[in-house]
Amino acid sequence: MGLVTGLCTFLYHLPQIYKWLLKPYYIISFLMTVAFLVVRKAPGLCEHLASQREDGNSCDFDWRELEILMFLSAIVMMKNRRAITLEQHIGNLFLFSKVANTILFFRLDIRLGILYLSLCVAFVMTCKPPLYMGPEYITYFSDKTMDEELQKDSRVTWIVEFYANWSSDCQSFAPVFADLSLKYNCAGLRFGKVDIGRYGEVSQTYKVSTSPLAKQLPSLVLFQGGREIMRRPMVDSKGRAVSWTFNEENIIREFNLNELFQKSKKLNKGRGLKEEEQNGSQPEGGSDELPPETYNPEQPTESKKDR
Repeated sequence: MGLVTGLCTFLYHLPQIYKWLLKPYYIISFLMTVAFLVVRKAPGLCEHLASQREDGNSCDFDWRELEILMFLSAIVMMKNRRAITLEQHIGNLFLFSKVANTILFFRLDIRLGILYLSLCVAFVMTCKPPLYMGPEYITYFSDKTMDEELQKDSRVTWIVEFYANWSSDCQSFAPVFADLSLKYNCAGLRFGKVDIGRYGEVSQTYKVSTSPLAKQLPSLVLFQGGREIMRRPMVDSKGRAVSWTFNEENIIREFNLNELFQKSKKLNKGRGLKEEEQNGSQPEGGSDELPPETYNPEQPTESKKDR
């Protein structure tokens, strides 16, 4: 029954997955992943390759190549145990497949190995993973707007993600954070993001390291009244992040989102009653301007295009 349900879910989302995989980053990654398989099996080309098989068949894998491929499969399975999204699963597969292809090509012919490694370097430098561009209720801060927005209203609770565009973990977490913002965003509970890879001063102010060794990206910080209440992942005495899984269930539980959302809805109702009282007490010939409590000018925040 579970298999049938999974198959139906896959078929339902197939058009979306098909559109997602047609992006240049994934097409080129797939071609580089199967490069060695194509070279080893291609008629007219495989006959000229070296092989350690006893039967001398150069168009089939030898025992050492099979060992490398089996080891690759084991590594991918271990890494994917902690993967949350489909992007992370496919990203791990592409990454370790390229590493295995590099080893296999160097073992086969050093010239092919150098060529493949050069293509990998060029791919990393020129082709970046696509950013999440789906629906969300998230405010993008800059170094100039963040402090002002966090301290603007002490009744508003903020959950802010510190991220960097070059981090694959941050890119994989983007749809999860966006989905949470769609479910829980309200007048008293807001979601924000700041690119500390771009704004280094914010990284130093809030003590979130951008070093890959620290493993602090992404970091989620809960602010109330402009003050930090909690953050995940926590950081040990050596400045390294304590292992923590960034999935929706953990975030809802650790940050008490359901409780915060209920309190924030009460705040929203209180604001609505206050506005109604002000509107009811206003004389008929009064000014058409909004009262100060309801006037909310747009803050200078970043758009997705700016990212």
